Amino acid sequence: MGTIFKLSEGTNLALHAMMLLAETPERTLDTAAMAERLDVSAHHLSKVMQRLQRGGMVSSTRGPKGGFMLAKKAAAVTLLDIYTVIEGPMEIKACLMNHPVCEHPHCPIGKAIAKSGKEFRNLLKNTKLAEIVKRVAK
Repeated sequence: MGTIFKLSEGTNLALHAMMLLAETPERTLDTAAMAERLDVSAHHLSKVMQRLQRGGMVSSTRGPKGGFMLAKKAAAVTLLDIYTVIEGPMEIKACLMNHPVCEHPHCPIGKAIAKSGKEFRNLLKNTKLAEIVKRVAK
């Protein structure tokens, strides 16, 4: 069976960690502090942060006052940017049976899945990290 789109725990962690960093753009946050605030494994979060760093989303400094901060302004980062760093390009498949071409041209399920996937991708593409932080702060 196929999947509509992939949204892993790593992507969830990345989105939430980026939100934390966007809330405090003027200072660094270390992995332990972020893991505590998110109530997640520091080890797993550390791996996610390394991927975000390799993807150019965050920068890091070492040392006792070290940690991570956004590498770009939150207003310049979309949720799709974050998703892509962790998952790779979003693939939207209409057929849950993994057929390259649907064998049933009038399949209502495939059309609904394709439409939902495109809408979700557009939501991520058109939503900036800064917008999310602003909404959460209200």
